[in-house]
Amino acid sequence: MHAEIHYRVGHDLDRRIAMIGFDNAIEVAITTYLNLHPIQRGNRTYPRADVQSWLENFHTKVDFFFAECSTRTINPTAKKDELVWFHEVRNGQYHNGGAAIPQRRELDGVRSAAVEIFSVLFDENDVLAALESHIAALSPVPPPPREDQCDRLIDNEYGMIEVCGQAEYVSDILYALDPTRYHGTAMDLRSRNETDAEERKLKEDKS
Repeated sequence: MHAEIHYRVGHDLDRRIAMIGFDNAIEVAITTYLNLHPIQRGNRTYPRADVQSWLENFHTKVDFFFAECSTRTINPTAKKDELVWFHEVRNGQYHNGGAAIPQRRELDGVRSAAVEIFSVLFDENDVLAALESHIAALSPVPPPPREDQCDRLIDNEYGMIEVCGQAEYVSDILYALDPTRYHGTAMDLRSRNETDAEERKLKEDKS
């Protein structure tokens, strides 16, 4: 998610962070998978010695992924030489602090590989949809829109106030501070006006 957010922004610094993030996601996904209890990974078991060997470094972790694809008769889109290249680009950003900005094709490639590796290992059919859902959940909920009728109700009741030497409508100030309270105040005023109107009508009917 962290890498995807920076990938979508796309500025130079974001591209560098995204490159590091997606490469890290590849390594973390494989490491996490190999450290799971078999019941958490479809009851798949591996010899302890093999697991220790696969966890040794990035290259051996990638070896595990391709071996796992072969076992599951999956033909991955990712290629080992490309993953190694992406990792070298990542190292240039992370360890050397190089000024070079990752190219778009490198970002697209490492992103695609990270998505595929996660999808295969954790049996997630649509990783991008899951990412979209989680990122959307992080986005703030937009405030309810202003309404002319609400403005009139509030301003008819409270008029204008002075802010820093300038007259401002109360509706403007209230909406800017708290849109929810703005609507709540308007609803209270509407309800009170309706009640007053009913009482006046009752009095008129009696007279």
